[in-house]
Amino acid sequence: MIIVGCGYIGRAVARACAARGESVVGIVRSAESAAAVEATGARALRLDLSRELPDDLDGLATAGELVFHFAPPPGEGDQDPLTARLVALFGRGGAPRRVVYIGTTGVYGNCGGDWVDEDRPVQPVAARARRRWDAEQRLRAWSAASGGELVILRVAGIYACDRLPLARIESGQPVVRADEAPWTNRIHAEDLVAVCLAAMEQAPAGGLYNVCDGHPSTMTDYFCRVADAAGLPRPPQIPLAEAPGQVSAGMLSYLAESRRLSNRRMLEELSLSLRYPNLEAGLAACFPTT
Repeated sequence: MIIVGCGYIGRAVARACAARGESVVGIVRSAESAAAVEATGARALRLDLSRELPDDLDGLATAGELVFHFAPPPGEGDQDPLTARLVALFGRGGAPRRVVYIGTTGVYGNCGGDWVDEDRPVQPVAARARRRWDAEQRLRAWSAASGGELVILRVAGIYACDRLPLARIESGQPVVRADEAPWTNRIHAEDLVAVCLAAMEQAPAGGLYNVCDGHPSTMTDYFCRVADAAGLPRPPQIPLAEAPGQVSAGMLSYLAESRRLSNRRMLEELSLSLRYPNLEAGLAACFPTT
């Protein structure tokens, strides 16, 4: 098994696979990341897909392998050259048997708060979403040409006990007034790992899934509930019209989109029962009451 972009989620997947006695190779760019991968019991391989592929791939063979593609695209542009180079790597190392790709629900664009399932036409607006859509298209073209199986996971916002916006809340940064806040969706990191493994093991070829807990809330509600659970003051609220200049450009792009995601296909086809089916359950695990 090969994990391309073996970061936070990749290492969790690697630990789960290594615990089952599976051989795992985690592809990363830095020596620091390589050490973190080795600590999971996987073998680390340094390969920078932001650059041209080297002549020597250090014995990496992809033919017939199971591949998780977790490497994020670059931070600018409308295309994903990293995925393009990964496909080129498959051309040299042989077609994997199956690729599971983590994409984003951002490809749906602004849905005005509508409920969204996987049949919704994509309309990526933000550049970050257009890059992810480019990656999806490149992987579909690879799958059609090679016969390799592809499963795409469109993942909502990821949270965990060590991935909460506590620093932002403590700094007193504002959020948009509750009645103007967009709908947002999330998935606990542990549940995402379970989805990744299930997608690799039992999803039909060509599978496409929204990955979320199925209980959306507004972005402001999310920040307020995290603050309450952590015993912190709730962030101040401002009108949406005052957000430019008071919140980051990245946050503004999220404020411009609102959708509620259905996870019915994911639960039914992958036979999953989420450990943290809503934010309340996830936060209770982070801040248990005595």
